Amino acid sequence: MAFVVLLIPCFVISTNIAFSCQNADDFVGASSPGDVIIGGLFAVHSEMLHPEEDPVKPVIQNCAGFEIQVFLQTLAMIHAIETINNSTLLSGVTLGYEIYDTCAEVTKAMASALRFLSKFNSSEDVVEFKCNYSDYIPRVKAVTGASYSEVSMAVSRLLALQLIPQVSPASSAEILSDKIRFPSFFRTIPSDFHQTRAMTRLICESGWNWIGVIATDDDNGRFALESFGVQAMANNVCIAFKEMLPAYLSDSTFHTKVDLAIGKIVKETRVNVIVVFMRQFHVLKLFKKAIERNVKKIWIASDNWSAAVKISTIPNIRQLGTVVGFGFKSGDISSFQEFLRNLHEKPTENNKFLHEYIMLLSVCAHLEYHDFQTCIANQSQDDLLGNDGSKPQIWRDDFLNANIEPGFIHSTILAVYAIAHAIKGQCKDRDCKDPTAFTPWELLEELKKVVVIDDGKEVKFDSNGDMSTSYDVLLWKEIDGHMEITTMAEYDAEKGGFIFEDEDKKKDFLALKKIQSTCSQHCRPGQMKKVTESPHTCCYECVYCPENHYSNQTDMDYCYRCNNKTYWAPINSTTCYRKTIYFLAWTDWFAIFLLLLSTFGVVLVLAICVIFTKNLDTPVVKASGGLTVCYIILFSHFLIFLSTVFFIDVPTEFKCKTRQALFGISFTLCISCILIKSLKILLAFSFDPKLQNFLKCMYKPIPTVVTCTGIQVIICTFWLIFRTPFVNQNFSIPRAIILECNEGSIVAFGIMLGYIAALAFICFIFAFKGRKLPENYNEAKFITFGMLIYFIAWIVFIPVYATTFGKYLPAVEIIVVLISNYGILCCTFLPKCYIIIYKQETNTKSAFLKMVYTYSSKSAGSVAVSQVSLDSKSSSLRATITGSCKTENDSVNGNCHFQVPGQPLIKGKVLPENAARTMVRKRVSSI
Repeated sequence: MAFVVLLIPCFVISTNIAFSCQNADDFVGASSPGDVIIGGLFAVHSEMLHPEEDPVKPVIQNCAGFEIQVFLQTLAMIHAIETINNSTLLSGVTLGYEIYDTCAEVTKAMASALRFLSKFNSSEDVVEFKCNYSDYIPRVKAVTGASYSEVSMAVSRLLALQLIPQVSPASSAEILSDKIRFPSFFRTIPSDFHQTRAMTRLICESGWNWIGVIATDDDNGRFALESFGVQAMANNVCIAFKEMLPAYLSDSTFHTKVDLAIGKIVKETRVNVIVVFMRQFHVLKLFKKAIERNVKKIWIASDNWSAAVKISTIPNIRQLGTVVGFGFKSGDISSFQEFLRNLHEKPTENNKFLHEYIMLLSVCAHLEYHDFQTCIANQSQDDLLGNDGSKPQIWRDDFLNANIEPGFIHSTILAVYAIAHAIKGQCKDRDCKDPTAFTPWELLEELKKVVVIDDGKEVKFDSNGDMSTSYDVLLWKEIDGHMEITTMAEYDAEKGGFIFEDEDKKKDFLALKKIQSTCSQHCRPGQMKKVTESPHTCCYECVYCPENHYSNQTDMDYCYRCNNKTYWAPINSTTCYRKTIYFLAWTDWFAIFLLLLSTFGVVLVLAICVIFTKNLDTPVVKASGGLTVCYIILFSHFLIFLSTVFFIDVPTEFKCKTRQALFGISFTLCISCILIKSLKILLAFSFDPKLQNFLKCMYKPIPTVVTCTGIQVIICTFWLIFRTPFVNQNFSIPRAIILECNEGSIVAFGIMLGYIAALAFICFIFAFKGRKLPENYNEAKFITFGMLIYFIAWIVFIPVYATTFGKYLPAVEIIVVLISNYGILCCTFLPKCYIIIYKQETNTKSAFLKMVYTYSSKSAGSVAVSQVSLDSKSSSLRATITGSCKTENDSVNGNCHFQVPGQPLIKGKVLPENAARTMVRKRVSSI
């Protein structure tokens, strides 16, 4: 069961031109018979007239606004079909055509599409309704067109019912690549996705980010605007305003909307770039109004009008500024130009478009070029109905050639050849002279596999039905007083870049960058964008990059942070700088001063060592504990001075570990030896039997020194093993790195210093008790003073060390080490050196023993001791004598009591001389 739709379009007949009809054949604009018929849909007229009668009747009206460029596309289709028929491509199979005028209206295009769907060889143009069209043979096998995407979308949905292939040379809307909604649609041009991406690339490379967009309020304009919006957003390009103009010139609000759009352009003074997605007749109206308002901008043209001669020849077009656009890649069209030169010889019976053009020539031929063009565009079919044909026919070759848009002509010819190659594939094993040899859906499958040779290159449809051809970047350039449309570059759609033929054309491209079109001034390197209250990301303030941040490009959204702590950057910086590395270097004046002090200390130690070695047998040297003890103490002082070297220059792991351990152990050894000396002195001159016994138990020189030093060695060993010091980078100073030794463990460091302090305190106590010894032997007094210097130095050191940072922190510790070391060294050895050098008379055995005897006598009760002579074998004094004369009467009455060790208690006025001799000998023998 099938339903039948009868198509009988009805028009008014004229004797001159069949612009209207009484039967369906009069609806055809141009036709030619053939074995295989190809349909054509072109907007030869820019608008369809809408009568104001009421009620409105369903009658397809006449059209106005003859479009020379689209008329040339119909001729290109005819030329391609005739060329194929005259070639061996189809081996005797001829192509025919039926071309219809859509008048840029979906309604009229749908009427034409219905005729395409009508059953082949049906006298009544019947369209059968079927559930299965697999065996259905329609009037045409394929369709070329339409001119506009909105029309193609509507027609394609209708043609998809029977899967009739539709190949458009001009419809570029991205949505048409959707094979689910438009399964039978193909095109010989790229989709708007590539065009909008190319536009965005041009805008970005020119440094623009604040632009306006004007588009027609139809499917093509809306889809192009949507695609461009996505590309612009992805590339940080902001659209300041969008203006939509009515799709049809017949719309009563069209001129009002144009005025509003121009007003918006004038108002937005910072917008100097306007992207225009409109049909040619819309652009014509817009530009005329813009010229009146003295608008001067950069206009980015879509493929619809980028090569439109009728727009480039508008009077005063140069006042609009610069026009740069994207056109479809053209090929060799020399054969078509030859076809146009012979066009006047062609019959017009089956080509109403050509007939109309000839009549327009007769009406407008007397006018100048642009006026002539305007005259043609403004004539309606109703106007031409009044032409009685009395005017002579005039032919103008130059006019058609001057209005050729090579991209559209090339893509139209390519569309016809693609269909022809698909037909060739179907006719390999079929007799295609029979119109029922194959169905449109079979041709559709063949078309998907077609490969066409174009200018020596193979081109084919991709999975979306698009041909991935490139774009020509067109620049409207004034040459010799005329606006010429020149090719500035080529845009490679696959690689997404511009290709320039020569340097001159590249200079034209670079000249575009001189025009500014930004919402805000470009942020220089060293600055970043700060978003304002504007909803557009392109509107911002430029602020300096903060410290330790930088930007090295213009218009950066944020500043980069210097990648690690070893770099820094000042405010408003374009790069990061390596931080200066600081440490207490050998060449630093303060380090040199401290090294000189350490060197002097080493020299002083060596000098003392020489002095003591030369005076080895003198009482002073012997009273100092002997040469061995002195050497050990001096060696420890030498090591302490040496340890300061490890505090200077670049810190290393070895230096960090060595310096504290060397200082701690050396200082402990020094204090341990001095402690033994204090014990010895106190033991020698102690007259208290209990204290003397205690000191005798404590006085074990070698074990004491080894034990005390060994404990410090253990402390340092554990420190180095478990929390070892290491090299640290101190970033507390913004523009510098302080290389320093981290002690690893402050607790371990404190224990080491605390242990030294404890030994020094014990030493101080023992030395303090012996502070009233003989003046020539008053070593305890100086030891006490040395320990006081040590305590003061390290007590001051703790807060200073805790609050100091920077490269001079090691110098603080060097200073305290030097002070404490110099203090102990000088207090221990310099008085003795003074006696050895300057008071040699007191450095004799007799003088020394006399002083000891005098001191012992006074300690025994301020008694007079007879002067005695001592032999040379006396060496030390360790005996203890106790006794007293409480009053002078005791001394007179003989009530003084003396106890000399090893002798019975002596009672008398004075210590007997023999007892005194015995006591001194024993004390001397102990020294």
